[in-house]
Amino acid sequence: MLNRRILRIKAFKVIYSRVENPLMELKDAESELERSCEATRDLYLTLLALACPLTEEARSRIEAARSKFNPSADELNPNMKFVENGIAPLLEEDPDFSKIVKKKKISWENDDVFLRHLYEAVRERDWFKAYMQKPGRSLSEDASVFSRIYEEELPDNQELSDILEDNSIYWNDELEYALTWCCRTMESLGRGRRWNLPELYMSEMPGSEGKDSDKSFVYNLVRAAFRNYDKYAQMVAEVTPKWDSKRICATDLALIVCGLAEADTFSNIDYRTTINEFVEISKYYSTPESRAFVNGVLDKLINKK
Repeated sequence: MLNRRILRIKAFKVIYSRVENPLMELKDAESELERSCEATRDLYLTLLALACPLTEEARSRIEAARSKFNPSADELNPNMKFVENGIAPLLEEDPDFSKIVKKKKISWENDDVFLRHLYEAVRERDWFKAYMQKPGRSLSEDASVFSRIYEEELPDNQELSDILEDNSIYWNDELEYALTWCCRTMESLGRGRRWNLPELYMSEMPGSEGKDSDKSFVYNLVRAAFRNYDKYAQMVAEVTPKWDSKRICATDLALIVCGLAEADTFSNIDYRTTINEFVEISKYYSTPESRAFVNGVLDKLINKK
């Protein structure tokens, strides 16, 4: 599930914690890394579990309309296509999915306002109206509708962001990655396949046999960066004499330390790939000037070796 880019980001965040907290120990860093990695899959599970309560929200709307004092003909004979979609039962009745959702205490029952607003937004979309008006039913169609919800309704949803932020400090910036995996799952379910819990690391996914272990990669990266932190920080200070080492942006220092650790530890990875990866990460997690700074320092230090 977790690819090398995501793993580098997680390693960088752990080393950033080390920059901010010099008393941090390696065992604490490894524990933090483990929690961070598992949290991404938990986010995926939480978002995937949204299919069932969203379906129930639609059902409750129909039942409430039917129970009105003087319901209209449409309210008495509603379009049940979405309410009777095939995806929600597949997940709800899957013993493995139900077991892990229960084990991790995943629930949307306290987020009824969000569910109401989400369904109201979805039902107004042209693509949803077209789905509802199209005669016949198919599992692939139902899966496609949920994919559209994940792709178009959730990435910039402030209510969802607030909920996720309240639930986990690790979910702040991994929403789109988890949503991508939800869409992959919907595509698989739409083809009639049974749900399977994704392996945590990409190298453990089916068809990835023989690839280097991604788990080994990220743990060795963090260990090397942690154990050699003082040495790498000194190297940075030596090639940036015009900069007060205490004033170097903490995110930049963490990125450079991770880049040096990767270059030292993984000789099979082209150093240019390593530099490019951490420069790309700097665009999202550091200052506007960081791209050039991280690129220049890493290039200078790695080429000195």
